[in-house]
Amino acid sequence: MDIISENLIKTVITPRPLTTHKGNYGRILLIGGFDNYHGAIIMASKATVFSGAGLVTTLTDQANVSNLNIAIPEVMALGYTKTLALPSLIKNYDVILIGPGLGLSKIATNLLRTILNSIQVNQTLIIDGSALTLMAQNCYSLPKTALTVLTPHTMEWQRISNILIKNQTVNENQRMVNILNAHVVLKKYHTEVYQPHGTPLRLNVGGPYQATGGMGDTLAGIIAGFLGQFPKNQQTVAAATFIHSKIADELAKTQYVVLPTQITAKLPEFMHYYSNF
Repeated sequence: MDIISENLIKTVITPRPLTTHKGNYGRILLIGGFDNYHGAIIMASKATVFSGAGLVTTLTDQANVSNLNIAIPEVMALGYTKTLALPSLIKNYDVILIGPGLGLSKIATNLLRTILNSIQVNQTLIIDGSALTLMAQNCYSLPKTALTVLTPHTMEWQRISNILIKNQTVNENQRMVNILNAHVVLKKYHTEVYQPHGTPLRLNVGGPYQATGGMGDTLAGIIAGFLGQFPKNQQTVAAATFIHSKIADELAKTQYVVLPTQITAKLPEFMHYYSNF
């Protein structure tokens, strides 16, 4: 298993050409923030914007729209209604992230099923949080997309892969990744990043100061933002994962606990550094 290094990051985060516009940096759709989980999609959306995504739309609980508009005016907030033409909406985006604060309700199940049935082969799909649990509960199959990324913690991975946590070795994980034909960011101490039939990568940054609610939502948002503007491959997923924990490491030098929103606030500064690394 190879270590994700700063040398890999500098090959992903490159200076922006002068003659570009917001459409060159990804059209991202995020879906989540229902029931009592409004904050999760706000954190994910903010991370997507701060990581450099060009155009970000968030579909959430109607009651959460005002919160989103206040917290992140750069995001176009859409309130979910039963009459929403979601299949038509989906076609407008390069990257779709579903799961942060999605919940396990009937609405959540319908949203996930619609995404899985409507997403096109040229789009990128990221499945996070409770959407992973719904995938396992309903035995849904992954769609054929340009790139599919799953971001489970070890229990969510157990549900998806049927590999018990104690048996989640690199070889067993890679075997299931090959079967699923999806990239997997397995979140734990020294997170592992897998790609189908490839070489697994591992973080050597990050620590227990990241054990705070919303940390995974923020990571998912960074991955979405990176995949919207950089090459859609394992290196980009790994770079997003690295910078998330690298920022946490730096903040932890003077803090006992690192908050997800603090990581997000530092993203532009750290991306500037690595683009000139």
